[in-house]
Amino acid sequence: MAQLLAQSGLPPLEARMLLERVLGQTSAWLIAHADEAPGAEAAQAFAALAERRRRGEPVAYILGGREFYGLEFRVAPAVLIPRPETELLVELALDRIPADAAVRVLDLGTGSGAIAVTLAKLRPQARLTAVDVDYAALSVARANAGRHGVRVRFFCGDWFGALSGETFDLIVSNPPYVAAADTHLAMGDVRFEPQRALAGGMDGLDCIRAIVANAGAHLRPGAWLLFEHGYDQAEACAALLEAHGYLEAQTWPDLAGIARVSGGRAAPIGLTVGRQVGRIQT
Repeated sequence: MAQLLAQSGLPPLEARMLLERVLGQTSAWLIAHADEAPGAEAAQAFAALAERRRRGEPVAYILGGREFYGLEFRVAPAVLIPRPETELLVELALDRIPADAAVRVLDLGTGSGAIAVTLAKLRPQARLTAVDVDYAALSVARANAGRHGVRVRFFCGDWFGALSGETFDLIVSNPPYVAAADTHLAMGDVRFEPQRALAGGMDGLDCIRAIVANAGAHLRPGAWLLFEHGYDQAEACAALLEAHGYLEAQTWPDLAGIARVSGGRAAPIGLTVGRQVGRIQT
């Protein structure tokens, strides 16, 4: 096993993950049998997967899954690969969802469904709705909801287009927020991910602008809007929230100290709202 892994030309962790899939074994089993050689069929299958990875295809797409917030999710080229930094958005949402209340929660641009399904799994009394503009992405999200035995309403539409008249106690989103000309879109795993789920216009803020501008009509008084954004977009996001009258507009950093999530509360009916002061929570 050890020789086959070394000859793959891949980082050790990635090579082990691929071989584990081919053999249907655990990492501990591979270590215990490091001096053994796999059969010819297994070696050939591993070589094919390793070649795909050397060409740049993300490990998550090759394996068809990725862990997020302690849960395993199916992923495919139709959806973004869930990332650890998005777990901050889930944590902030969980803080605002009572464990024993049937609050209504909306996930915009759900993709794989990782956020909506995780919230539904950990807050089973909550009533989750998830929206995506892509039918293929919704197919993956529905499969993930079924895998984890949770109930989520899924709609295909452009942000709030399919939700006329509906209001929610919390709206969350990990929207496209990368600037269209950002060179990272042509680098690494990102090359293989759906660009429509990554790029948010010339400055990366087009989708965030649309969400912030229209969420107020779908938030119950005092309800929160929370969304992920780029490392350098916190100030612009705070300004958008303030301009649209959200209360308690603020930004939260991820574990790396990068400003990652911003949000605010919908003003109570009849309240005249002035300019709010955004701040970063630590």
